[in-house]
Amino acid sequence: MTGDLPDTLDQKLIEAFPGRVVRKDLVHKLKVGFTIPVYVLEYLLGKYCSTTDEEEIRKGLELVHSTINERVVRADQTELIKSRLRQSGSMKIIDLVTVSFDEKDLGGKYWAQLATSGLSKVHIDEKIVMDNERVLTGGIWSNIELIYDETIVHGGVTRPFVIKRIQPIQIASARLEDWIEGRKQFTRDEWVDIILRSMGYEPNHPDFTWRVKMLILLRLIPMVEKNYNLIELGPRETGKSFVYREISPYVMLLSGGQGSVADLFGWKNRKDKPGLVVKNDVVAFDEVAGSHFKDESNKQMFKGYMEQGSFSRGDDKGTLSAEGGIVFNGNIDGDVESIARTTHLFTPLPETIRNDTAFHDRWHGYLPGWEMPKLIPDHLTTHLGFVADYFAEIFHNNLRPLNYTYQYEEFFKFGSASKRDEKSAKKTISGLMKLIHPDGKCSKEEMAEYVAFGLEMRRRVREQLKRINPLEFSKVNLSYIDKETGEEFYAECKELGVSKLIPETPLSPGDIFTIGWDNGLGRVALFRIQVAGTTGSGKLKLVGISSKSIKDSAQMAHNYLKVNSRKLGLEHDIDSYDLSIQVMSPGHGTDSPDLGVAFFTSMLSAIVNKPLAGGMVVLGEMTIHGVLTRVEHLGDRIRVAMDAGAKQVLIPTTNAADFGNIPPELLDKVQVTFYSEPMQAVFKALATE
Repeated sequence: MTGDLPDTLDQKLIEAFPGRVVRKDLVHKLKVGFTIPVYVLEYLLGKYCSTTDEEEIRKGLELVHSTINERVVRADQTELIKSRLRQSGSMKIIDLVTVSFDEKDLGGKYWAQLATSGLSKVHIDEKIVMDNERVLTGGIWSNIELIYDETIVHGGVTRPFVIKRIQPIQIASARLEDWIEGRKQFTRDEWVDIILRSMGYEPNHPDFTWRVKMLILLRLIPMVEKNYNLIELGPRETGKSFVYREISPYVMLLSGGQGSVADLFGWKNRKDKPGLVVKNDVVAFDEVAGSHFKDESNKQMFKGYMEQGSFSRGDDKGTLSAEGGIVFNGNIDGDVESIARTTHLFTPLPETIRNDTAFHDRWHGYLPGWEMPKLIPDHLTTHLGFVADYFAEIFHNNLRPLNYTYQYEEFFKFGSASKRDEKSAKKTISGLMKLIHPDGKCSKEEMAEYVAFGLEMRRRVREQLKRINPLEFSKVNLSYIDKETGEEFYAECKELGVSKLIPETPLSPGDIFTIGWDNGLGRVALFRIQVAGTTGSGKLKLVGISSKSIKDSAQMAHNYLKVNSRKLGLEHDIDSYDLSIQVMSPGHGTDSPDLGVAFFTSMLSAIVNKPLAGGMVVLGEMTIHGVLTRVEHLGDRIRVAMDAGAKQVLIPTTNAADFGNIPPELLDKVQVTFYSEPMQAVFKALATE
């Protein structure tokens, strides 16, 4: 934890928003002991501890503890609550109240359910429901007064539990005018720091750079921007799920990435079963790598909704509109720069959607989770922040209806960007404006930062689409233009980097790069083959290679070499060399049947002790007689080679007819050289003196 209490920002905040703030370290302490949402704890803390006076805070904490101990129940206390209600006739508890309407029951009947205490079929008066309609759309945490009346018989069954009154745990009022006026008391940096403190983070910690702060704000955009679709993949323990679980009651986090079409979009022919996207501002999938989209119609419904904000269940409800955004959170392992250059950053997703470009084209932004620090105790603040429920109400009722998608036009216009790219960037810009500048006003320099940020988050999506389908998504350079100067600026993604996997300097003898088709992964992958020759008896040793296809390809190249050594004019006796082969895959490939020419080239290079040219990739497979076969997915392989740093790619003449289909932007950066037989590939691959 960082800083002494209170600091200048604390004093300014409590003066600008009296009764709306709370010390966040108090939340951390209480959260350890009680399993209720943060916004419920903060409501109580805001009610009793919204001050910087230590004595008042101490007394307030005693009241909070007393209230929680007396009124918050555990899930295993259902029968105890029933018993106490019967004995005392009434009791007060804090619980999540949800209400369903049974239209078949005596002309219509409202029934309440209490989530934690486990009570169901609880009577509730229609007026209470109408005064608190959120009980019908996800529920409300409330102070509840229950009574026990065993004389009530419904449908021939005694239903004695009755809700006499409820007091929702929420701020009485959250006005946009007050929010905007309060914002004017702070600089931009101060306001962003307040938002972070309201989330529980200490912005003065050195790990929270301005870049990290912006990425944290990006996690909030789906809460303030309607129908905003965001994906974040990154390491564990970076707070991906916390923001969607604890900050707002208008957000639904689905653990394990599960969620059926009925859950998300409602049950067919059941008007009393609206979907989560209708009831919530955001539906977030946690650990999405474990989810499944096996039914193609389910994927189509996702795609349609993520694009248009509407859906149809094929029943009498017709086409329905909703405003809930979709968020995917997942884990990504390994070196991100390597993955970004050799495959794509949707790889951790379920196989059914991993390579589905139409699905992924719906993301408005891809948050680079690998840039986020792993959370440690020192990242948690001891300072004041907004009470979570006030925060959530401002987001839901006040900021979400605003539209700031055109504010950028005062200074800039988009350059190289499709309509879908523009829409995505606009929504990100609008979200940032709502969070940082709720009055819709900012400087040109600030707007330039937001436009570049929005384009970057969208370009990260486009980059992955290009890697999946380079022909359809070849254009990834998104830009914006300064209206005043005409200067054009391009968005960049850091993970693309400047370092290259394939060095430009000559490689050691026997060291070669190639790109094969991995049948298991359903994509191309970069492989590095290293062969070492030692005096021996002509044996081939495959070190750490488990793939049968790779073993077979290496063995075939070795057999061809032994049978044709005299025809190849080799002065060396192949049978006097043992060859040890190791295959690595910077592109995370595991299996490939078409590495034969690369194996052959690396073996000869090792035997004659001549290095291979730098920046070189050798493609191709051959039979045991040296017959070359056509290389499939040529455009994909050349693209991977270019991204990995290759300057030249050797391909067999059997692919000559495919040359015209290679995107021009690839040919501008990579020299394609043909070879007509395996030995010619070797001569062209060896480094010149």
